[in-house]
Amino acid sequence: MELAKNKIYRCQIIDYTADGTGLAKIDGRAVFVPRTAVGDQCDVRITKVTKSVAFGRLEKLVVPSGVRIQPACPVADKCGGCCYQHITYEEELRAKEKKVRDALTRIGGLDGTVLAGITGAPTTEHYRNKAQYPVGRDVDGNIVTGFYRPRSHDIVPVGRCLIQSETADRIAAIVRQWMRDFDVPPYDYQTKRGAVRHIYVRVGEKSGESQLTLIAATRKMPALSELICRLREAEPSLTGILINHNQRGDNVILGDRTDVLWGEPMLEDRLCGHSFLLSPEAFYQVNHAQAERLYECAVSFAGLTGQETVLDLYCGAGTITLTLAPHAKTVIGVEIVPEAVENARQNAARNGMDNVEFLCADAGQAARQLAARGVAPDVLVVDPPRKGLDEQARDAILKMRTPRVVYVSCDPATLARDLRELTGAGYVMEKAQAFDLFPRTGHVETVVLLSKLNTKQHIEVELNLDELDLTAAESKATYDEIKAYVLEKYGLKVSSLYISQVKRKCGLNVGPNYNLSKKEDAKVPQCPPEKEAAIMEALKHFGMV
Repeated sequence: MELAKNKIYRCQIIDYTADGTGLAKIDGRAVFVPRTAVGDQCDVRITKVTKSVAFGRLEKLVVPSGVRIQPACPVADKCGGCCYQHITYEEELRAKEKKVRDALTRIGGLDGTVLAGITGAPTTEHYRNKAQYPVGRDVDGNIVTGFYRPRSHDIVPVGRCLIQSETADRIAAIVRQWMRDFDVPPYDYQTKRGAVRHIYVRVGEKSGESQLTLIAATRKMPALSELICRLREAEPSLTGILINHNQRGDNVILGDRTDVLWGEPMLEDRLCGHSFLLSPEAFYQVNHAQAERLYECAVSFAGLTGQETVLDLYCGAGTITLTLAPHAKTVIGVEIVPEAVENARQNAARNGMDNVEFLCADAGQAARQLAARGVAPDVLVVDPPRKGLDEQARDAILKMRTPRVVYVSCDPATLARDLRELTGAGYVMEKAQAFDLFPRTGHVETVVLLSKLNTKQHIEVELNLDELDLTAAESKATYDEIKAYVLEKYGLKVSSLYISQVKRKCGLNVGPNYNLSKKEDAKVPQCPPEKEAAIMEALKHFGMV
């Protein structure tokens, strides 16, 4: 039966999507319902129907889920910043762990049981050390700051955010009042007119310092001296007040030029025992306590003895680089942003690290430079942006054939995509651990260890599997039937060997009959990820898993 738009259906929420939206099945079709919890029995109004899925709005909560709580945030149902304010933190962690595991399995074609679990945060409130408040007007024309509604430029006014630092909220309130008092107009994305685009506040968790960067769309700004005076008087933690000039017409927050209005151009903080100076452009994890746990895990996975050469791609201001340095012989950080590289070099010198160096290059360029110098890394660490590894980085990793790769990811989907490429080219996923650095939001970090497959330790096995005696529980489909299904549905040809490898991963018996190769140093061809995923679907289709 086709779902009808605007019609109300009763259903139960059975899962969450990657962004925290509740998922229900109505008449066999997936329906996405925001702000719901697994276990909710509810009435849902259908708002949109596509060929494969539908979208709905919660109309009535009939029986609340046992994991549902009253949101502490008064605008939790409007603001696009958080998606998990309405469920317990234990349920949020369960959802995030499942998100990572599902990505590894469904997108990566990998064994999701390798994920050891998820490390929760010690606190879910006021943990962010970086706040970027958009500035605009409400329906009455009043100047407001807050956060965008989902998928819009409509600002939800927020005076006190439960995940931002209280220092950042205080500074934003001072700037907001100054704009009202001196008629400083906020930037309007539709008319492309106005003065202030964003209020950007960064706080040092350990240093106690704070820094304000005003993002301006115009070269001239009235009453800046008054703003500086008010800020210095009201917020003693401020060590720098900056203005960033951004006259672009897109959604990029920071422009290319930053000037110091008062104080220091950089903010100081301490992380993993090291001191860092941070420019507004520098990448720095927003959750200090969890970042230390994350980096400690990355160092542990790297398995360093003090004799290794380590390459740190996407090194930013050098936070991971310096964390690795005490445990390695040499660490080389690579970053394409010149300002970040300069920042990283200053941080290395500041901490007396003489076994690190930084290259301003992309991954491909760095690989060629190191090869020309005869440098072959023993361990590679990557911490890419949300879009994951670019093609050059993946190619560089495969060409360098580094024995161990530690991948730090902020997006399970792009992580799984990259792991699929790397494991299909000779790497094996050894272990993984998830970390919640962003409580109450849909984001999650993951650390993965990959090792290069040593073919000399593997023996080629020639199997004749089509004649095996199968148990009744596993005889629902023959190897030929599985091959035919995969070929018809996916256009892929798969061998009996590949089918047996996937069945073994699922714990299915493939029988004792096999022939060992007479070669002493032969390798077993491994099932490519895309074929493994197709075989898995076939096993599910035939009810074997």
